[in-house]
Amino acid sequence: MRLSIKDKIGQRCIIKDDGQKIYDAIIESLKQGETVTLDFDGVTQFASPFFNYAIGQLLKDINEVDLRHLLQLENLNETGKLVVERVIENAAQYHGDKDYRKIVDDILEQQSRESG
Repeated sequence: MRLSIKDKIGQRCIIKDDGQKIYDAIIESLKQGETVTLDFDGVTQFASPFFNYAIGQLLKDINEVDLRHLLQLENLNETGKLVVERVIENAAQYHGDKDYRKIVDDILEQQSRESG
């Protein structure tokens, strides 16, 4: 499967809703062991909320080794590559370590209560 990010969501990969659209478009193919190529040609801006939703949450269903093998990223600039790498590392730790996940969830819940 090949997906043009620019065609799917535009030149800016910033918000979580757009990341969710990418996740929804690719998750079933990845679960079936198919290689997925995300083409970032023409994309000019990146932010971690997009990648957290597009790629990070894949690690709740797919292990990191398989994800790195099956998911191919093309035409992603160095900034984008750095953000993706950090997102994958953080998500792998979050989904792979229940103690770490509980700590993060507790912190986020506390922050939510304080800001609400």
